[in-house]
Amino acid sequence: MPTHKTLAATGNQVVAEAMRQCAPDVMAAYPITPQTTIVEEFAAFVAKGRVHTEYVTVESEHSAMSACIGASAAGARVMTATSSQGLALMWEELHIAAGMRLPIVMANANRALSAPINIHCDHSDIMGARDTGWVTYFAENAQEAYDNTLMAVRVAEHPEVMLPVMTTLDGFITTHSIDRASVMDDESVKAFVGEYQPRNPLLDMEHAVMHGSFAGLGGPYFEFKKQQRIAMENARTVIKDVGAEYSILSGRPFDVVEGWGMEDADVAIVVMGSTAGNVRHVARGLREQGAKVGTVKIRVWRPFPYAELARALKGVKAVAVLDRAESFGAEGGPLFCEVRSALYDAVDRMPVVDYIYGLGGSDVKLELIERVYGDLADIAAGSAAPATLTYLGAREEA
Repeated sequence: MPTHKTLAATGNQVVAEAMRQCAPDVMAAYPITPQTTIVEEFAAFVAKGRVHTEYVTVESEHSAMSACIGASAAGARVMTATSSQGLALMWEELHIAAGMRLPIVMANANRALSAPINIHCDHSDIMGARDTGWVTYFAENAQEAYDNTLMAVRVAEHPEVMLPVMTTLDGFITTHSIDRASVMDDESVKAFVGEYQPRNPLLDMEHAVMHGSFAGLGGPYFEFKKQQRIAMENARTVIKDVGAEYSILSGRPFDVVEGWGMEDADVAIVVMGSTAGNVRHVARGLREQGAKVGTVKIRVWRPFPYAELARALKGVKAVAVLDRAESFGAEGGPLFCEVRSALYDAVDRMPVVDYIYGLGGSDVKLELIERVYGDLADIAAGSAAPATLTYLGAREEA
């Protein structure tokens, strides 16, 4: 069994520690707030000889992902990190990494996108990358950020998946706040992630391959995309299997959907990221007052856990979704649209309402969450018509 050490550290520090323990062959990265300290910490590990990684300093995030793609195609285990405008600058390369089936692992510090300029937390950046073909984890806290990083390597490199994976943590709230986290010893992590066995590497001269070749009119482009879909579907089982193995190793439970108070809940809030802790705190207080409330946290965003979410919400009378990102012109935020789709085939379809909250790092006050539970109670009782979309906490004159 592994030995565990408890740290008082920021989310970025434990992500950097997890990356060091995974011992990538190559890291190419460019600093951007609030991701910077991940790559700073990792660069220090390289400089001190604590990890034997080729650390490549580049001039932009586009170049960072380009270098990662080249290194991964050559047969290296590759990791990196970014945030916000940096992730947006990588957008072209994100599709290439997924289309070439390269198991790159990248941490994203969730942060607002300009304009106007903002360096604080929301999920706008990661939602812009939702359809690029990357498996995507969300972390509530530093512990989950560490755990997700280790599991991501196994999932990405699994022969039935072979897709890039993003592990996300909320900017400043998780990346820079000191938290309590338990880390495993290096040898146990090494045994868990295993040695990387590249498939079809460019540098295998005995078995020549092409990467990123032209697949135009009449070519196999359509079939390539179908194979990506199959790989993403395969990831559903692999994520659970790897999570179950890691749970035994670490002593911490994992599931793609994690509920609290859902055994007999009348109403529930669905949420991702650091706000899940706030929601549970409010739910506990309401439970003590006799209210049957619950919360459901989505831990894996892609592939979206439709079936698991529908089971978790079965029997609930009303559901609220907390979206920390907009999807302008859609019926609601990105998470809302997925949740309502997941519940479409429910026998007893319940009202689902959406709250856009916390954009640009706006405070998520407990009274705002209490308001959501109050709205849900009124909707479940039939005394209020559900408002499809509410900007939670925004100034009325805005």
